[in-house]
Amino acid sequence: MIKFTFLVQKLPSMSLEEFIDYHKNIHAPLFCSIPETELYVRKYVVNHPIVAEGFPKPLYDAVVEISFDSFEDFNTFFNSENYLTKVHPDEPNFFDTVNYIAMANKETVVKSDT
Repeated sequence: MIKFTFLVQKLPSMSLEEFIDYHKNIHAPLFCSIPETELYVRKYVVNHPIVAEGFPKPLYDAVVEISFDSFEDFNTFFNSENYLTKVHPDEPNFFDTVNYIAMANKETVVKSDT
């Protein structure tokens, strides 16, 4: 399995609360609504940092993890008509689509309670 990690920042015009609400309650359900998500996405996780004493202020407003079985599935998903016409157009509504970080990762679970 290949995990793709995206570090994104909210639009400057949004509060952090508005961004999190939009991400969790509008964009994530939209992402999950297309049939390609069921076909190709193995795991979709949205992380929003919390302010924690003793830790620096987060540089990003979300870390999104999307897992696929292969690069081929990744490409098929992100080039699908449904993604391109329904999900992708929503992204500029809540995050900075120019300044983000994307990484392809091979996950190694060192310890898990599940």
